[in-house]
Amino acid sequence: MWIAPENKDPVALHHPTRKAVGYYGAVRLRDGKFVYRREEERFRGEGFWHFLLDLQKKSKASGRQVIVISDNAKYHHARLHQEWRETMADEFRLYFLPPYSPELNPIERVWKRVRRNCLHNRYFAHLEEVIEAVESQFHKWKRRNDTLHRLCSII
Repeated sequence: MWIAPENKDPVALHHPTRKAVGYYGAVRLRDGKFVYRREEERFRGEGFWHFLLDLQKKSKASGRQVIVISDNAKYHHARLHQEWRETMADEFRLYFLPPYSPELNPIERVWKRVRRNCLHNRYFAHLEEVIEAVESQFHKWKRRNDTLHRLCSII
């Protein structure tokens, strides 16, 4: 159930102890290197922009144009970073998948693998334990790796 308090964003109503954490992530298709950013608030344009800035900085050394495949989440199209995206288009570009087609987005395979390897059939008493389990896997993927390369290969 969603409610919209006066002059505030919609708020999800659920049990007060239920907490969550989310991640932005990208895999370099050439070699499977993984880049991520934790988001402890709701996904919004500002958090996504910070992720794009991090990704752009980390990929700048390659000297190649960076193409980011993205779905059509509202925060991916935020006006907040629209001018930056247009300015960076020659070296850093977002391509948006057709609506309602998550099966076309390679990062969805990574999220599925993370859930299967790190979260399924395990009890976590605290959110920090979830973060530790997930980020320990992410740390293993920070360098080139065949697992993500094969998982996200388009061809």
